[in-house]
Amino acid sequence: MNYTPEEKAKWDKLIEMIEESLNHSGQRPFFNTFIKPLKLYAVSGDTLYISGDTAFNLNHMKQRYGTMLYSTVPVVFGKRYELEYYPESEIFRMVRPQEESSLNEKYTFENFIVGQSNNLAFATSLAVAQTPGDAYNPLFIYGGVGLGKTHLINAIGNYIQRENPGMKVLLMTSEAMTNALIDGIARKKTSELRDRLRGVDVLMVDDVQFFAKTKATQEEFFHTFNSLYEKKKQIIIASDRPPRELPEIEERLRSRFEWGLTVDIQKPDYETRAAILRQKAEEMGIDVPADVIDYIAQSVNSNIRELEGCLTNLNAHAELMKASISLELAHTALAGRIGQAARAVTPELIIEVVAQQYGIQPEDITGKKRSQNIALPRQIAMYLCRQLTTLSTPSIGAAFGGRDHTTILHGCDKVADAMDADFAFQKRVQELRGFIENS
Repeated sequence: MNYTPEEKAKWDKLIEMIEESLNHSGQRPFFNTFIKPLKLYAVSGDTLYISGDTAFNLNHMKQRYGTMLYSTVPVVFGKRYELEYYPESEIFRMVRPQEESSLNEKYTFENFIVGQSNNLAFATSLAVAQTPGDAYNPLFIYGGVGLGKTHLINAIGNYIQRENPGMKVLLMTSEAMTNALIDGIARKKTSELRDRLRGVDVLMVDDVQFFAKTKATQEEFFHTFNSLYEKKKQIIIASDRPPRELPEIEERLRSRFEWGLTVDIQKPDYETRAAILRQKAEEMGIDVPADVIDYIAQSVNSNIRELEGCLTNLNAHAELMKASISLELAHTALAGRIGQAARAVTPELIIEVVAQQYGIQPEDITGKKRSQNIALPRQIAMYLCRQLTTLSTPSIGAAFGGRDHTTILHGCDKVADAMDADFAFQKRVQELRGFIENS
């Protein structure tokens, strides 16, 4: 059971009190939409874990009734609790979290292409693998999507396990750690996760930026970090941004991330891109002429995944056409992906990409329709305009059909809150950002 019968009875009483209050003030419809779907999921320490039907409705609920709920809790429970909210889709998935990600054996130092953009990250990663706990601790690697962070941390783990079979190596994504923690809370067995995390010789956490505002996970990781560090166990962290650019992570954690060495991975230069393409072609067992390698390497400078995607696309096209790979074929097969000048990031571009991804028209986003299938993409586009352009909120509002700056700020705040509450939604917004930046 996630809570005691007494705690459940108090929760039911709390909902009844709020229902009575809202009925009295003529807000019955709002109670049915935002409060009634709330369920007590678990009680642990000084935190109540609460589930709701959707992240979007949870956002509205917190904005409109969050203070009321927070202030009513001590009246009913007899003490103050922190409240953490999760959409039901996340809660149900957390009940049966996947096992922490195991090492991917295909990622090694031997098949990592080294260039000016990543040579420091490669050298420090190899040093850590050769003397874990001694060289650089913690090691914090950051860089954009598809630049090789996951490859490097897996290479470290694979090297250590090969050279030191007795060492315990654990690689987890931040999302897997959060899922495991909440599952432990639900089953009253948080000590199992704690023992697993603190009983290793090397702990690697990928995508640490997704810790966001999950206070319980940050609290657990803070103490795990201290425990491992004091025992001189190796800690490796990967993120899309440096520690100082992770304001959603508690300051005490960010400061610890910087205790050791922080290294970044930049976009690969031309020589590195060409080498990556040659290696990928060899792995795929295909013959790619030098002029085709040059064409792709010159045209694509975003990330390694895009390079590999172009090569895979080209090979598939050649097989379908029953033709040899040539420069002429590359121009035809990859016309939609490369060979065009990068577009400036403007509100119009952002609206176009978001509309396309959500299956609606740009005019829907800038128009007056308020249905859910349009309102959410509109707010995401507003948020991305603030993130990716230097325009003022009135200027952004003008691009959205003449909306005022308060509407823009409100939309941006709703998206930011939803990202904090929902891992999947956060990843979706970051994916859209990637599409826009690489357009």
